[in-house]
Amino acid sequence: MLGLVFLAIGLFMLVGGIRLASLGGSLYFAPAGLGLIIAGGLTMLRRPLGAVLYLVVFAATIVWALVDAGVAFWPLFSRLFAPAVLAVPTLLLLPAFRYRAPRPFPRVALAAAVLVVLGLVATGYAAFQPRMIVAAQDAPAPRPGKAVDGAPAGEWPAWGRTNAGTRYSPLDQITPANVAKLAVAWTYRTGDIPKGGQAHVVTPLQVGGKLYGCTPTSRVFALDAESGRQIWAFDPKATGIRFPRCRGVAYFDATTGGSGEPGLAQTDECAQRILSTTVDARLLAVDARTGRACSNFGIEGQVDLTRDMGLIRSGMLFQTSAPLVARGLVIMGGRINDNQDVDVPSGVIRAFSARTGELVWAWDLGNPAITKRPPEGQTYTRSTPNVWAPPAYDDTLGLLYLPMGNSSPDFWAGRRSPVADAYSSAIVALDIGTGRERWKFNTVHHDVWDYDIPAQPALYDVPNGQGGSTPALLQVTKRGQIFLLDRRNGRPIAPVAERPVPQGAAPGDWLSRTQPYSVGMPSIGTERLSESRMWGATLLDQLLCRIAFRKVRYDGDFTPQTTQGTLQWPGWSGGMNWGSASIAENLGYVIVNDIRVPMINRLVPRADYAAREKAKVKGDIFSPQADTPFGLLQTRFMSPIGVPCQEPPYGTITAIDLATRKIAWSKPLGTVQDTGPLGIATGLQVPIGMPTLGGPITTASGLIFMAGTQDYYLRALDLRSGRELWKGRLPVGGETTPMTYVAPRSGRQFVLISAGGNRSTEIRGDYVIAYALPGR
Repeated sequence: MLGLVFLAIGLFMLVGGIRLASLGGSLYFAPAGLGLIIAGGLTMLRRPLGAVLYLVVFAATIVWALVDAGVAFWPLFSRLFAPAVLAVPTLLLLPAFRYRAPRPFPRVALAAAVLVVLGLVATGYAAFQPRMIVAAQDAPAPRPGKAVDGAPAGEWPAWGRTNAGTRYSPLDQITPANVAKLAVAWTYRTGDIPKGGQAHVVTPLQVGGKLYGCTPTSRVFALDAESGRQIWAFDPKATGIRFPRCRGVAYFDATTGGSGEPGLAQTDECAQRILSTTVDARLLAVDARTGRACSNFGIEGQVDLTRDMGLIRSGMLFQTSAPLVARGLVIMGGRINDNQDVDVPSGVIRAFSARTGELVWAWDLGNPAITKRPPEGQTYTRSTPNVWAPPAYDDTLGLLYLPMGNSSPDFWAGRRSPVADAYSSAIVALDIGTGRERWKFNTVHHDVWDYDIPAQPALYDVPNGQGGSTPALLQVTKRGQIFLLDRRNGRPIAPVAERPVPQGAAPGDWLSRTQPYSVGMPSIGTERLSESRMWGATLLDQLLCRIAFRKVRYDGDFTPQTTQGTLQWPGWSGGMNWGSASIAENLGYVIVNDIRVPMINRLVPRADYAAREKAKVKGDIFSPQADTPFGLLQTRFMSPIGVPCQEPPYGTITAIDLATRKIAWSKPLGTVQDTGPLGIATGLQVPIGMPTLGGPITTASGLIFMAGTQDYYLRALDLRSGRELWKGRLPVGGETTPMTYVAPRSGRQFVLISAGGNRSTEIRGDYVIAYALPGR
């Protein structure tokens, strides 16, 4: 049997190794495979030379692995663990082979087998130990800057807690010393379980002792902050749902007026209101006390967001992120369904009165002359970049900061207009009173990689090294680049350099010769891939990943799209994504989490597209990119058993000191407990680091709370060191950002998370779960 195993593995490695060598890849696999074939044949004949030859191949593999991968744990694990397992029976069976003389050295073989077993046990133990990428022991003492926006300490009144988008809470009741005692205080079920690949990802608000949130199909709910008891629920009866999702709602106190309108009396209908959007493109206003639609807002409590947008195909336009409310305005962007067509609805930004629902201003980047509605019979400029992530806002400067998307389609832009190119993947500052542009900054030139800006900007005054501070905007990106700009004028605070990038545009398209790199800030997860960085659970799937790597085009960052297939790293899901960053305002640390899953993009000539789409297999993502020369086929860069092809980690969490602009600490985040090869959960808490979708929050007591991994946990980490202090098991994945608040009646601090499942499994849920310390 052992001989057959050697023979099968050797044949696989020989054939695959020859193919890899023909592509210019490693020369290890083919000779090693040949050695295993010979060892297998000899072993089947019970010739001791077969065992000796296997051990020689094993020894050569150790040398090759150290040269190829260095001493990093997970790369060596992939190369050596399985061969070491096979070495054990090889050594133990040595006495059973046929010898012409007395059997040699049985005790030596047994001792060697014991040593290998001990090594395997030690390796297994080490696999469960957390490993820091950057340890915190040498980090200097933090030098905090200044917060931009404030809110009552115990409340969470906006999606990012404040419009500054820092996701920082000044609460300190739950501390590093007592966080291990956290327990579930209550659980609420929305009754709206998402279908298919979508998830329940809301981060609720807490204002005045009530929690406000939404469900994937746009239902709005209010809960008692102390008990989780439902106070009311409002169902807007959304129709035509193509992408069920709602990340948050907005709160407005209408007694304060704003946008030139008088405030309401406390006893008036909808004196306080919840503003939310629907998946069929409506803006809703609901009474925060009763859950009834506000008859004094729009038409019976709603505004039609499709107005003046022209033709909207099914599922093409709606909002997934929470609206932003500032100075009595509710500011709206929108999500455009990616890669469907060249002609799509406008990315216009509109500000409505949060009091009446009337349109106050509009910013149509394709036609700045339009300041409200377009002329009769016309629409806002179509196919302009949209804003699907939440904006941020500085009330002192009166500036609204927009994280811009890009124009559809994302991967071929030969017909993109010059004005759309100028604003794609840019940060834009608008005057809150007029909606007129004050400045813009491009993070990508002529984006054909779907590197639109997915995250809310974070506003914070950073130390300037001279005893003062500079008003800053921090923007994380899918590229893993972090831009730090002066939010007054958009100029870089941390230097940005234009660097040459690969060329070779697809027919009919063009490429920028340079791209901006934020060289004054750390980049996260951007190290260039190579064949040596390919990985697998065994040498066999690693070999297949090496072949796949060699077959596609990869020239580093910004490799052009091709019909051959382009390896995109970081992938279009990140880097960083919509969870955004958190700034610990009392320390001056920014906390970022990332995704490390490369993608393979393949342009499919229009004449071949229909047939290719019809023949698609599981894992293929097809997008028509209508009215262009190419459709699009995308696949995740995974081994045949569903393991990412590049070495771990696949997701991390990192603290960056904004005073020094250096990494204070960094570590992999997440285990394979609830996922694994072939989609089968391993049940093993191996902290390999998994993709993280969702974001962190920080507290004044020195804690980070983070879910978002592919295992079912909400975690608490020490803000200064990254050490895990506690984790709470969730019923399903929590692919969103948590929040924290104090319930006014008891004065008790809660940490809350929505758990609706994650993209690594088909298991979904509708949970809102609150944790608190016992006995308070």
